[in-house]
Amino acid sequence: MVFFPSHPEEDRLPLREEIHTVSGQPSPIKSPDIARQVVLPFRKSLEMSVKSLRVRFFRSLITTITLVLAVAFLGFVWVSTDLADGLLRTRDAGVLQALERVGYDVGSGTASVGSSAKDRWIVALSLLVCVVGIVNAQLMAVTERFREIGTIKCLGALDSFVLRLFLLEAGVQGLAGGTMGAVLGGLVALMNGLFRYGFSAWTEISWKAVGMSLGLAALVGSLLSLLGVLYPAIVAARMQPVEAMRVEE
Repeated sequence: MVFFPSHPEEDRLPLREEIHTVSGQPSPIKSPDIARQVVLPFRKSLEMSVKSLRVRFFRSLITTITLVLAVAFLGFVWVSTDLADGLLRTRDAGVLQALERVGYDVGSGTASVGSSAKDRWIVALSLLVCVVGIVNAQLMAVTERFREIGTIKCLGALDSFVLRLFLLEAGVQGLAGGTMGAVLGGLVALMNGLFRYGFSAWTEISWKAVGMSLGLAALVGSLLSLLGVLYPAIVAARMQPVEAMRVEE
């Protein structure tokens, strides 16, 4: 049996005298705390978010369809109002009667028809239902991803990284759903105006106003998606790794 001599001086050396960086070169630490943290770039976080959406494609599709329908209705109402404003400027008697039959206020001193109170309430309720649906779907997604969240936090992911991951997923969903919904609602409104008022609806409309309405509708969809995922993302970010790893699949 061979005995190796002990060195008390070496035994008393601090365990964290130096660390090795990714390149393999030693980096001395002057304090027991970590002097440098590895932060994933934004591009890598976005790539992880897109992959997560692909893995959960059907659940993401349901959430996106809810957003598409809400934004499509919003875009339909706004583009229909732009159509009515363009027709109102013609002051044609037949067109004004058609607008009155639809329900627009086309008095002599009216420069813009605006939207009715009923339309505003319907839009508000549809957007509220959309937000509630997004919150519910994202809370279920957090429940399904307990072990995944616990694993990445055990590997060193900070709360801010988990929060950013969920917000990026919601941003991608909101951008896609908001854009598709705005385009869908705008097309339906234009076709409805064509069948109801004729080609004058397209010749008198301000296409700049239509573009602004569609862009604003897409922006509202993106904001709704971020708003709906905010609370579930905070719940996921504050989750303790040990508690998350205990959950059985």
